Amino acid sequence: MSYADKTVLITGANRGIGQALVTEALRRGAERVYAGTRQPLRHPDRRVTPLIIDVTDPEQVRAAAEAVGPLDILVNNAGLALGDDLGDPAALERHLAVNLFGTHRMIQAFLPSLTASRGSIVNVLSAASLAAVPVLPSYSVSKAAAFSLTQSLRALLAGQGVSVHAVLAGPVDTDMSRDLPVPKAAPGTVARAVFDGMDNGEEEIFPDPMTEPMAAGWRVGAVKELERANAALLAAPTLT
Repeated sequence: MSYADKTVLITGANRGIGQALVTEALRRGAERVYAGTRQPLRHPDRRVTPLIIDVTDPEQVRAAAEAVGPLDILVNNAGLALGDDLGDPAALERHLAVNLFGTHRMIQAFLPSLTASRGSIVNVLSAASLAAVPVLPSYSVSKAAAFSLTQSLRALLAGQGVSVHAVLAGPVDTDMSRDLPVPKAAPGTVARAVFDGMDNGEEEIFPDPMTEPMAAGWRVGAVKELERANAALLAAPTLT
């Protein structure tokens, strides 16, 4: 893919994976990169336009969609990960508000622009979407739900020419996973793999040494085959 004339919007762009994705989009020649953050951001590259977006705030999301206009690639990277034990419903609701409903809100707001450009949606999820991390159960639940959202939108938007990608990353060396006592991938490595995955048309992107070995088996596995079979239901005659 040539990014020379592309406009990219990345949420959660002030640190970690989001910051690395901004850097990678610029390295690949993106014409304009909107860096969505909850706090003001300054960036030395003139192609970067800071954008205040709290994905849980409908008015901020609506205003951002009006400000951005035409868009080629939406990267939903903003996320929340807090330890809990599922004993407090409010903790689960907080995770769902950001990781599921925030992602959905962003997609709905920018979908007209993405449909017009026949663009791409990239949802930065987690290997926890596939197998829960018990020390982060609310996070795991919310990411599993966001993965189902991604699969559903992929089928629903295919006829409009919009591609939908899921990034299924393992632990990454960011503030969010600082306390996890496991090996972590560098954010820059993940960002490069995300753009490579888009270039290669990968619906699921496994962007780091922990998850990359899963890729080949996933693409021919039973779950992926079931997703394709379920998507085919959209073309079936409606029963009345």
